[in-house]
Amino acid sequence: MLPLASLWRIARRDLATRIRGLRLLAVCLFLGVATLAAIGSLTRGITSELEVRGQTILGGDIEFGIPQREATAEEIAAFRKAGATSSTVRMRAMANAPEGDALLSELKAVDGAYPLYGALRLESGARRGPPPAGSIWIGKDLASRLDLNVGERVKFGEKPFLIDGVIAEEPDRLGEGFTLGPVAIIGIADLPATQLIQPGSLFESKYRVRLPDSSNPEAVGEALTAEFPGAGWDITDRSNGAPGTRRFIERMGQFLSLVGLAALVIAGIGVGNGVASYLAGKRPGLATLKVLGADSATVLRIFGLQILAVAGVSIVAGLVVGALAPIAIGAIAGDVLPVRPGFALYPLPLAVSAAYGLLIAIAFAMPPLAATKHIPAAGLYRATVDKAARIDRPALIAVAVALIAIVALAVGTAREPLFALGFIGAAIGLLLILVGLGWLVRRIASRLPRPRRPLLRLALANLHRPGASTGALVVALGLGLTLFVTLAAIQTSITNEIARTVPQRAPSFFVLDVPRDGAAQFRDLVAKAAPDAQINMIPALRGSVTEFRGQRVDELAELPEGAWVLRGDRGLTYSAVPPNGSELVGGQWWAADYKGPPLVSVEEEVATSLGLKIGDTLSVNVLGVEVQARVASFRTVQWDNFGLNYVLVFSPGAFDAAPHNMVATVAVDPKAEAELARSIPRTFPSASLIAVRDVVSQVTTLLTQMSQAIAAAASIAILAGIAVLIGAIAASRERRVYDSVILKLLGATRRQILGAQAMEYAVLAAVLAVLALGLGLIAARYVVVSLFEFTFAPDPLIVGATLIGGAGLSFLIGIAGSWPLLSAKPAQALRSL
Repeated sequence: MLPLASLWRIARRDLATRIRGLRLLAVCLFLGVATLAAIGSLTRGITSELEVRGQTILGGDIEFGIPQREATAEEIAAFRKAGATSSTVRMRAMANAPEGDALLSELKAVDGAYPLYGALRLESGARRGPPPAGSIWIGKDLASRLDLNVGERVKFGEKPFLIDGVIAEEPDRLGEGFTLGPVAIIGIADLPATQLIQPGSLFESKYRVRLPDSSNPEAVGEALTAEFPGAGWDITDRSNGAPGTRRFIERMGQFLSLVGLAALVIAGIGVGNGVASYLAGKRPGLATLKVLGADSATVLRIFGLQILAVAGVSIVAGLVVGALAPIAIGAIAGDVLPVRPGFALYPLPLAVSAAYGLLIAIAFAMPPLAATKHIPAAGLYRATVDKAARIDRPALIAVAVALIAIVALAVGTAREPLFALGFIGAAIGLLLILVGLGWLVRRIASRLPRPRRPLLRLALANLHRPGASTGALVVALGLGLTLFVTLAAIQTSITNEIARTVPQRAPSFFVLDVPRDGAAQFRDLVAKAAPDAQINMIPALRGSVTEFRGQRVDELAELPEGAWVLRGDRGLTYSAVPPNGSELVGGQWWAADYKGPPLVSVEEEVATSLGLKIGDTLSVNVLGVEVQARVASFRTVQWDNFGLNYVLVFSPGAFDAAPHNMVATVAVDPKAEAELARSIPRTFPSASLIAVRDVVSQVTTLLTQMSQAIAAAASIAILAGIAVLIGAIAASRERRVYDSVILKLLGATRRQILGAQAMEYAVLAAVLAVLALGLGLIAARYVVVSLFEFTFAPDPLIVGATLIGGAGLSFLIGIAGSWPLLSAKPAQALRSL
């Protein structure tokens, strides 16, 4: 056995003379690894930036959020004992311009210590503390939409404010979470003059604490919670200043990583085809080495070293591009990203991407490489017409180990292992279906009667003759067309859901903080503007779940899967009858005149995640008072109707002691919307009016961005599918040259040869288009229904056009790959075969 250095010297010299055959392997691995590395680096870059900027994003080392009340003097004293404290109050309120226009905004009142970390910047420069008394700072969007300038006035509630500046950067903006309007900041001392905070008003007080360097935020939070067990506050610390954003980024990153892994697996098929094509071109060299005395193991090592060398360079190149991608994405995406990641190398996603690339290279390059080990030299010279050798058991074991390692790596690094396993299972299932279809096409083609037309008979024979590349072509075409259909169906379903379904069922306005004693006046006001208006009005409170089934939430080491209702405070309501948009699926609703102990109806999926059964207990903290209720029923909720939907609905009387207001939905004719947009804020200054079109616009923007991210990742998979198709054509090039030469010698013209191959690709494209339509729609339905929880409503015209375009593109690629074969000269080709 030659030493490794000698083997590498032979491999390197041979590789230097003809690396062209391994370009497909290089391109496929580069695409897959670069995609995975880019997605992983971007996800880690954003989450790392959230961690690094945790104090600034949160506004402190630890934050205590309290819904619908301000902290007591004793609680504030405890906060200040722990460290420097800043208090803010945040609520939705209507900004009223002098001309009478009004716009929903996020009003934020800050004290003199704000911000504890970072700096608030106006367009005129950095500022600390609150605006001057009687003044306000407004966001750019608020200034633009109400046409307001510095020096003018804007009114919130009963208080007009002088605009002192336009906000350029709010340091803790990301930590505030989702907002429905532009921000406006006032001094906390000016808040009472607005008269926006009344008993039952929906607002949130936040107390940020800057701790000494030696203090542990988690320990401080636990100590203060033990000191004030009934406070009902929501604690967030600097390690996770924007938990909702972090969860979204991590989950989206996992999904895109799996899409990237699917692209890499598809590229792996191209790797196999590329290696097979390369080794076919190296057949004389393989035979020469064996004739000169090299054993099969030596030959395997030489060409294995070549493949590993090219794979290694491709993987490194992919890692470099993936590592630099966050910078380019940050520059291009700009404000789309929650934070702009800085340049840094993240070893874990890069190592995982490299491992995927290496394992894919081994799994798909091993079969064609190992097949040459058992072919004798004479067989190699006759390989064009001989059947390919089967790979041995060690090679099969190596392939199996590599594939198992890929699955284990994907599941082990996933945030949700079951989802990752299901995704991989679906991808493997698709490949098995396509492989089975390839076998079936060959089987059927071999049993069909011979057509009389020579070209059709030749095209049919090409599908099942020995050495036919039908199986590889079916996999390549099937993957590409399925991805085309899946992507088109996802995007059109999301577009249709937003553009058609939602606006038809949605109300015109949400109105928050309607005083309970003003409910009749509110109805009269709306009816005067629109007699046929549809009004739905219910009580509204905020509270957090503190106990379920006897288990205290604050004692849980980890929240149950899907138990998002346990995070922070939730909207609560009570009703004598089942709410609109809800359907009872378990238990019984209480009587309309029920007067007994508190009962609660729970949304079905939330109840399942909490393991609730009828009769179990569930407690909520409302304004520092804990209310325990027994589960009476389960409901399904139509979340996409933009109605007043609540996870928890209590029986009447459960919150009699808690001050609260009403919320309402109003559906009116578009002509009445403008009048109500002016009259409601004037009549009810403490109420907040939310135009549904603004909500739909924000949702549309978010989902469009998600759809674009999916499209970008899927486009790599489509490119990989095209590479697989090219590889399948390249892998059969030698045999097709042989066929072309023989046909020419028998008198066939170029047009006839090309026509026969065109028929072959047309038949495959037609058969696979039908299969791709079904498989693509199934995959798209899973994404739309299970991930986005939308109605599956793809546009048949766009999906059909995409399928036809994809099939046409695949057909043209096949014909383009066959064109060079027509120029093969019989004498030269026969000498090289």
